[in-house]
Amino acid sequence: MGGHRERTARIAACNEYLLKKILIYLLDVYKVCISPFIPTECRFYPTCSTYMQEAIQKKGVFRGLVCGLKRILRCNPFSRGGYDPVK
Repeated sequence: MGGHRERTARIAACNEYLLKKILIYLLDVYKVCISPFIPTECRFYPTCSTYMQEAIQKKGVFRGLVCGLKRILRCNPFSRGGYDPVK
């Protein structure tokens, strides 16, 4: 039975790794192909897309996406912006 749990854990870790790589790649595509054509600029440093990449790398897929989406919601005309690293 321990072998089954170990195998399941390895598969889950592999899936997490692949999903993380795919999301980071998609964010890179966004930064190169879409972001240059959007007239507004991010009010924060690092930018929201870079922030989300770092959050996904540091916190994992689910928690990283949640942190990144919260950051995007904070990035609005009424926000001061500024330096806001992933914690």
